[in-house]
Amino acid sequence: MRIVVVGAGVVGLACAYELVRDGHDVVVLDRGPAGAAASHGNAAKIALAETGPVPAPGMVVQGLKWMLRADSPLYIKPSLSPGFIRFMVRMARHCTEDRFRAGLALHLRLASTADDLLDEWRAAGLEFEMHRRGVLLAYESTRLFQDRLRYQDVFSGHGEEVEVLDVDGVHRVEPALSDRVRHGLFYARDRQIEPDSLTSTLAGYVRKHGGEVRENAEVRAFDSGAAGVHGVVTADERLPCDAVVLAAGVWSGPLSRRLGNPLPIRPGKGYSLDYTPPPVTLRTSLTLEDAHVAVTPLDGMLRLAGTMEFSGIDERVNGTRIEAIKRAASTAFRDWDPAAPHRTPWAGLRPMTPDGLPIVGRLYEGGNVWVASGHGMLGLTLAPSTARMIQRLVRGEAEEDPLISPRRFQRASYRSRR
Repeated sequence: MRIVVVGAGVVGLACAYELVRDGHDVVVLDRGPAGAAASHGNAAKIALAETGPVPAPGMVVQGLKWMLRADSPLYIKPSLSPGFIRFMVRMARHCTEDRFRAGLALHLRLASTADDLLDEWRAAGLEFEMHRRGVLLAYESTRLFQDRLRYQDVFSGHGEEVEVLDVDGVHRVEPALSDRVRHGLFYARDRQIEPDSLTSTLAGYVRKHGGEVRENAEVRAFDSGAAGVHGVVTADERLPCDAVVLAAGVWSGPLSRRLGNPLPIRPGKGYSLDYTPPPVTLRTSLTLEDAHVAVTPLDGMLRLAGTMEFSGIDERVNGTRIEAIKRAASTAFRDWDPAAPHRTPWAGLRPMTPDGLPIVGRLYEGGNVWVASGHGMLGLTLAPSTARMIQRLVRGEAEEDPLISPRRFQRASYRSRR
């Protein structure tokens, strides 16, 4: 089958890899360079310990408190756009204890196969930078620490055991931390992956095995009829196809609208900056939980990543937010040099959904368009399982999970037309 995958981020390329291995003729299209959007600057983690959905208990109240602080970990830019208001209201409805626990359990289930699939990819010849350092969730605040412990039963139920650390234990696991850090949770299974190395090797595999990855090829339209989509139109050509996989991150929303089923995917901007060489030597990967800043050691580099900013389609770097990330590191580590040189800061748009869950499945019942998007901050973590799901769905060997199906957002009137 000839399949067009729209989107060459880590999710789209992972889907393309699995489909090529399954014998399909695959063409990947991206509006920019492969792997250069949200995948490029992510926190570089397979984050099993941090799989909670963004809509969480207390998020609305905290968001209102932070709305006037441009340097806060969560920033919501005020807007009167009806679409923005509808999205935020829907997200607020999911900020309950029961829905958060259910979303956390779902994410853990989806992420549980990540390690096995990554090892399988390695065994198949994919070469990418990967580390097994675990992750230390580091807390200054006792309240935040205790809040997190409330959910350990969900983690334990999915095999994610934790080492609970007091102040001595924290500094035993990571001596570079300052005395401000008083509590910690260490998850030994979490891995670290340099994302460019992964997207590059996935794209290389697709090309080597007969597929195509076409960069700077923005999708303008779709040719469709009674049998579904039979062509994808770019500025330069029309590509005939038997099926489409929509894995375009934040752009999946506008593209799904052109296909008649608009998905509620909005951008949540995140930031990162890379220090080369690292200003401090770390034993493990960390997340500074009070500031919501991930600190990931990679080969010859240390990446800081964090913040969530709801400000629309805007990839500009806000210097105030970068300074907040730097400030978090300078206070969390003993010998951090505030003047340490780093590469140009990065900002990217994560595809967020109102319920905080990914969207994986057929765009509409009986159609030939599959969706693999809406992964929020967990694109790297959930890419392996998402790709395997898409492969099995296209094969007809799996049933859709209604909790992540695109059709959970469909209007009843649209379903009746199909």
